[in-house]
Amino acid sequence: MHGLWRPRVLGAWRIPATGPLILAGNHAHNIDGPMLMGTCPRPVHFLVKKEAFIGPLDPFLRSIGQLRVDRSGADRAAVTTALGVLARGGVLGIFPEGTRSGGDFAELRSGLAYFAVRSGAPVVPVAVLGSAREGRMIPALPPLRSRIDVVFGDPFEAGDGSGRRTRSALDAATTRIQERLTAHLDYARRATGRL
Repeated sequence: MHGLWRPRVLGAWRIPATGPLILAGNHAHNIDGPMLMGTCPRPVHFLVKKEAFIGPLDPFLRSIGQLRVDRSGADRAAVTTALGVLARGGVLGIFPEGTRSGGDFAELRSGLAYFAVRSGAPVVPVAVLGSAREGRMIPALPPLRSRIDVVFGDPFEAGDGSGRRTRSALDAATTRIQERLTAHLDYARRATGRL
């Protein structure tokens, strides 16, 4: 990432040095995941759609610890593997909107809340800015050597402290997460001048 673009990383000191952690990022372009893996001070294990595990990418993605997920339904094996990453004190990366979008956290799925409440791991919001170019039907790669900002936020607990995993507890956690991620994205835009 540092050879192709000029990432500017802000707030990496906010990443706890040890312990389970969930990295929750916006997702506006395909390079957002690799950019987070290349700039985070700890190894990150992302849930990656199974369609990416083809040809030479399959052994490569597995060798760097990425987790294959079938998005067509509830993939219990992927959920168990992801929870195992957290149980071992690792970092799980999630794009909570589920797929590439406007990158503004407008539509969050409940998966992030489930992992956060179930594992008790803190969530660190992260914003990747400058990877997507406005006005293109097919997002092209950002120009080589262009600046991409990666802004890490403060860790927070998504649950309410009760340990409940009911539907209402997950819905409340999803609302809390969306508020924190949206506020962090606003902060990141101001901090980087990308208003």
